[in-house]
Order: sequence, then C-alpha cells, then structure tokens
Amino acid sequence: NRSSDLRARESGKMPVSKKDGSTFAVTQSDLPFEEDILRNPYSVKGWLRLIDHKLHSKTSKVALFVVYERALKELPGSYKLWYNYLKLRRKEVRSKCITDPIYEEVNDCFERCLVFLNKMPRIWLDYCQFLMDQQRVTQTRRTFDRALRALPITQHPRVWPLYLKFLRMHSIPETALRVYRRFIKLMPEDMEDYVEFLKEVGRLDEAANRLAYIVNRENFVSKHGKSNHQLWHELCELISKNPDSVKGFKVEAIIRSGLKRFTDQLGQLWCALADYFVRCGHFEKARDIYEEAIQAVMTVRDFGQIFDAYAQFEESMISARMEATAEAGPTEEEDIDLELRMTRFEFLMDRRPLLLNSVLLRQNPHNVYEWQKRVELYEEKEKPKEIINTYTEAVQTIDVRIATGKPHTLWVGFAKFYEKHDQIAEARVIFEKAVKVPFKLVDDLASVWCEYVEMELKHENYERSVKLLQRATALPGKKASYYDESETVQNRVYKSLKLWSMYADLEESLGTFQSTKAVYQRILDLKIATPQIIINYGVFLEENNYFEDAFKAYERGVSLFKWPHVYDVWNTYLVKFIKRYGGQKLERIRDLFEQCLTDCPQKFAKPLYLLYANVEEEHGLARHAMAVYERATKAVLPGEQFEMYNTYIKRASEAFGVVYTRQIYEKAIESLPDDHAIEMCQRFAELERKLGEIDRARALYSYSSQMCDPRTKSSFWDVWHDFEVKHGNEDTFRE
Repeated sequence: NRSSDLRARESGKMPVSKKDGSTFAVTQSDLPFEEDILRNPYSVKGWLRLIDHKLHSKTSKVALFVVYERALKELPGSYKLWYNYLKLRRKEVRSKCITDPIYEEVNDCFERCLVFLNKMPRIWLDYCQFLMDQQRVTQTRRTFDRALRALPITQHPRVWPLYLKFLRMHSIPETALRVYRRFIKLMPEDMEDYVEFLKEVGRLDEAANRLAYIVNRENFVSKHGKSNHQLWHELCELISKNPDSVKGFKVEAIIRSGLKRFTDQLGQLWCALADYFVRCGHFEKARDIYEEAIQAVMTVRDFGQIFDAYAQFEESMISARMEATAEAGPTEEEDIDLELRMTRFEFLMDRRPLLLNSVLLRQNPHNVYEWQKRVELYEEKEKPKEIINTYTEAVQTIDVRIATGKPHTLWVGFAKFYEKHDQIAEARVIFEKAVKVPFKLVDDLASVWCEYVEMELKHENYERSVKLLQRATALPGKKASYYDESETVQNRVYKSLKLWSMYADLEESLGTFQSTKAVYQRILDLKIATPQIIINYGVFLEENNYFEDAFKAYERGVSLFKWPHVYDVWNTYLVKFIKRYGGQKLERIRDLFEQCLTDCPQKFAKPLYLLYANVEEEHGLARHAMAVYERATKAVLPGEQFEMYNTYIKRASEAFGVVYTRQIYEKAIESLPDDHAIEMCQRFAELERKLGEIDRARALYSYSSQMCDPRTKSSFWDVWHDFEVKHGNEDTFRE
C-alpha cells in the first residue's frame, strides 16, 4: 500500500517500476512533492511543482519525460501540461537529424495530445510547424487539413498564414492552387496575394481573371492600399504583356475603356495597348496606335512617354531588320524596306517639335504664343501652305476674350506673311478682317490699324494711309467712353492716343499746316492729349512761325494737366516765351512765373526759380531777382536749400557787395540743419574777419561752437584756434 511505499522511500533511494519497464529513482528531495501528488493526483499545480523541482535539480530528460507521462495519465486534458511537454520534446530533438526515429516519437506525442486537445489552435500550429521542419510534405498538408476541419471557422485565420507559407516553400503548384482557392473562398480580401502567387507559378490566365474580378467589384478594398485605378492598371499591364498566355480577354476594348475612365494615366495606357500589338506581331497596328495616341494626349508628360516608346519601337524594328539582313545577306527588296524604315524614323524625329506643339495647343487652343511657335516651326521647314493653314486655323480658333497673349499679333503676322511674298491685296483683306475683330483691349485694335497704315506707307501709298487713319479715328454713331468695356473696341478706338499720335506724325510729314493743326485740335478736344503731345503741337506751330498759337497751345496744356505731369509743359512754355520775347513782355513773363509757381511742388521748384531769377537779372531789376532767390530758399527741398543759399549769396555779393550778404548768412544759419549751418558760420566769420570785424567773427565762432562736438568736428576747433592765435589775446584764447 501507499504508506508502506513511502516508509520504504524514506529509508533511502528506491527504484520505482513502470508498466513499460522504465524506471527512475526517487530522491530524498522529491518526497514532499511526491506526497503532495499522492494526496491530490488531479492537481495541475502539484505536478508542475514537481516538474519545476526536477528542472532545478538537473534531473535527466528521460526522468522528466516520465514525470510528464505520469501527469498526463492522470490529467490527459491539461493544456498547460501538454504544451510544456511537447515544447520540451521538440527542444530535445532540435539538434538531431530529421531522419532520427526520435522525431517519430514526438509526432506520436502530438497525435496523442490532439486526441484530447483537438480544439486548441496553438497545438495544431506547433505540430504543423514541426512537420514542416521535417520536410514531410504530404503529412504536413494532411495535418493542416485536419486542423481546419477540427477547429471552428473563427480560428482558421490563425492557421492559413502558416499553411500558405508551407505551400510557397515547395514546388507543388497544383496542390497550392487548390488550397489557395479554398483560402480565397474564406478570405476574398486576400485575392491580391493569390494573384501574385498565380503570376509566380505562371498561371497568368487565371491571374488575369481574378484581377478582373476584383477590379469589377466596386466595394473591394485593397489590403495593400492600392486604388481601383492601380489594380486596373496592373490588369492592363498583365494582359498586354502576355498575349499568348492570357486568353478570353478583349484587350483593346479593355484598355480603351480605361482611356476614358483614367485620363491622368493616358500615356501608360496607350503604351500598354501598343505594346500588346507589338507582342502579338501586329506591327502596323501598333504603329497606328502610337500615331493615334500622339494625336490624342493632352499633357506633355504623356506625350513624352508615348513618343519615347514610339521612337524605341521604330529603332527596334530597324535593328531587327538589319540583323536579319546581316544573317541572310542583303537583297534589293530588304534594302528598300530598310531604307523605308530609316526614312520613317527620321520623319518621326523631325515631327517631334510640331507634335509637342500640337499637344500644348490641345491643352489651351487660345494660347497665342504656341500658335506663333507653330508658325516659326513651319517657317524653318519653308512650308508656306502650312503657315497659311496655321494662321487661318489660329484666328478661327482663338477666342480673343480668353486668349493667352496678344491675339492681334496673329492677324498682323498673317498679313505680313502675305506682304513678305508681295501679295499686298491679300494682306489688305486680312487687315480688313482684323479691324472688325472684337478684341478685348482697344490698344490691340489700335495696333492693327497702325500696322495696316505702316504697310501702306512702306509701299508709298500715302493717300491710302491717311484715309485709313481717318477711318480709324472717325467718330462712331454713338460716343462711348474709352474705358467702357460694355462697348465694343471699334466704338472706343477713336480715342486711342496711339492712333492719333501716328495721325499727327503722318500729317506733319505729308499733310498741310491746316490739316495737321486740325488733327492736334481734335486731340485736344477729345481730351486725350499728353504733355508730350502738347509740346509737339507747340513746337510744330513754332516751326511754322505761329508763335502766339503755340503759346495758346501751351496755355491749354497747363490748364489740362496738374503737377507733376505739367512740369515739362511749363518748362518748355517758359523757355520758349523768354527766348521769343526776352525783356519785351516782362510783366507777362512775371505773371506766367507766378502762375507756374503757385502750386509748384518742392521737387520741381529749384530749376523754375533759377530760371525766374535769371530773367530778372537779365531783363528786370536786381532787387526783384534777390526777392526771387529769397523765396526760392524756402520753396525748394530741404536737401537743396544749402545750394540755393550759396547761389543767393553769390548773386547778392555780385549785385550789392559782400556787406549785403550779412542778412542772407544770418537767415541761412537759422534755417539750415547743423552740418550746413556750421559751414555757413565759418564762411560768415571769414567774411567778417576780412572786413576787420574781429569781434563779430569771434561771436560767430562762439555761436557755432555750440553745434560742434570736439570729438567729431576737430577741423572747426582747429580753425578757431588759428583765428585766436592770429587775432586774439590771452583772455579770448582762454575762453
């Protein structure tokens, strides 16, 4: 009985016999654990404590296995015991060869475990991994299948990743396909992985079908974050690059449907379609696709992709023909074919700038610069017919209201093209159409009229030129403001200064005095004159000896404009009037100067005051001139006051003597900033010294010393020092 066994064990070591004939020794330290197990053989904790004790006492693995077997005999449904036992058995065989019989013993342990724990996924996964390590393909596959049958479906996602890994480890494509199909039924969201596997094993037809299936499912969410467009592009690439392997698809129809759906990837799709026909051997069809694509794409990026692919295709065709000719020997027919291919390739490369220009024009058909560039390309190739067609298409296509650039330059260029080829009648027809175009800006229409007139002048059609300007500047039936955009430019161009300036120049050159004067008067009546127009009008009248009329024109100009724009008119008016009359009409000149200087800004005051003072000096009274200089010192900019005082002092000393300048110096010192006031003080003191007024000079030095820091104005103190040395005494020097 149990009590006698325990007493026997207490006396020393006693072998314990098992039914299978194996034995192990129970040591003195094992007795407490054994007693606990004898009292409660169904306690997992008791067995675990014994196992833990055995591990720490470094008992042999066989003894440990016996303890585990005893425990599992009592508790065959304990997950913890089985898990630790199997883990220990696997660890023991890790360093052994997979053909060792001990592996079979561990497999048997797993099988015994699964009799009781067939709902535990961890046991199944460990068993399958153990079998995979043994390279037992069939047994592993059957074990995975048993696991899937035994476990509830909610646990299957834990099994499938290892199962799929096992399938990829071995070259068993048919088995793998069957298993994958079962997997996809359970987890259709992993269809992408299945497609990748199909590509790897060369089942491209089924891969294309599966890819088409997920592309057509609108609610499909990619596990790898791919958009429907990316998946669709993969499908196109797959079916276009493998025409021999993928059957049952209308490749051209599929890709063309994608061209309508995905407009941001047109280049790749067109290249895929052309590549499909190349791989099928339909080279002419591929060439047609490339040509169609180049004429259809809307972006430079897509054009670049297609053109590069097209050029590469043509190069490969030439290389293939040259290799074939080199192997078989050249014949006349093959030489002609090769020459044709070379010519076709050169023609393609020559067309590149024009094709790129066509893409940009499809992007924005209202881009004037691109149309002009297209004309330049045809001019380089010397194709006048194409140039005419381009100009015609451009002026018909462009909407002048939304055009990029200046649309009138196309009309002008069109007319000049005919003029260049001595077809003046056709050029006039173009200009006549151009002046009727509703341009966005009045200046555009005015530019067209000016170019029209210049063409007639170039061909010495002077009368026609004048008539054209008369037409352009004629008053419309209804007057309109120049800036009223609700009116057409044709109704507003009569106020264009560009046209009137040209008209005035033309009349001055070709017309009579009266006709020219009438043009200038019209400009003034329309109130579109500029200061330059007024000056030109005055000069024109003066050249024809109509001096009073010229002065009236200037008077009208100064009444039209305000400062600062009127400065040039006043300056010209005053200079011309003084030159004409000199001192004969001095009072009138004074009135003009007073009128001019009433609101004159400081910026423009200096030259006008100097001119006024000069007139008084030459034709008037000196005291009047001094009064003008006095006003000027207060009217000019602060930065110009010092220079104006210098001029004032110089003129006053010449007219009235140096004594008269004392009051000017005093005013200058009061009004000028410190830097200039110091210099004035020194000059004033020097003047007083020359006049013998030593005390006055010393007072000036004393006054200016208040503004001079010895650290920065040492030169002033040196001058005063020299002055005191020459003219002072001990007391004054001390001060």
